[in-house]
Amino acid sequence: MVHNMFRTGFLVRATHTLLTWVITLILFLHNTDLRKCEERGELLLPLLFFLLVVLSVLLYFAVSLMDPGFVLTDTDKGVQGSNEEMESMIPQSSTPRLRRCGYCLLQQQPMRAKHCQTCKRCVRRFDHHCPWIENCVGERNHRWFIVYLLVQLLALLWALHIALSGISPSVTWELWFRVNGFLLAALGIVGVFSVVVVLLLGCHLYLVSINCTTWEFMSRHRISYLKNCGNEENPFDRGVFCNLWDFFCICRMVVWEQMYHRNTTNSV
Repeated sequence: MVHNMFRTGFLVRATHTLLTWVITLILFLHNTDLRKCEERGELLLPLLFFLLVVLSVLLYFAVSLMDPGFVLTDTDKGVQGSNEEMESMIPQSSTPRLRRCGYCLLQQQPMRAKHCQTCKRCVRRFDHHCPWIENCVGERNHRWFIVYLLVQLLALLWALHIALSGISPSVTWELWFRVNGFLLAALGIVGVFSVVVVLLLGCHLYLVSINCTTWEFMSRHRISYLKNCGNEENPFDRGVFCNLWDFFCICRMVVWEQMYHRNTTNSV
């Protein structure tokens, strides 16, 4: 039973949610700017902060539970009759042959897809498996993952400011730690998470701007459709503006084989 709870991500999600609300409660109960605003009857800032925390939790669960872009297996296609996996593949010799997944026995693995050992499924435009959300980040939830990181960063930075506002001086170090212990713990946790989220958000925005995934960036030399390209060459890169526009504003499934063939043909 415990193994199943870990496998489904229940404990990870429960821990994240519990930690979020415990820290929020600490910030509201101590003598912080939030508490001072409440005492003065100014409820706008406390309400905005509370709504921002709620939004971050909702986005967390949305990204965590969303289908990242699982590729239908041959059995699923036969049962559902879906034509989602039946997109035309470019037959020209300039396009690398479609791979066969040796784990889920998928006969034709779409370009930029990868099998996730944790989820045990192939994921379209696979970026990485995130233990924080206990889900893959792929074609369907990648943009929402970045939106979540942005909202989470805003909540963390605001929480950092609120926690600092509640630190009060004391006569002795022992008394100071006793009075500010919970706030200091919250401050440490929020500070660590803030650094992690800043690094994650910066890396992902850079990769999105060049239309590259974390997996492709880290394993370029082992990927069939990239290992023969130059070090600075990316067959999916359409320029920063177009890459960002396509990523955030175009909600459709992309046939990457067509883009690969078109760009490699033009480069030749």
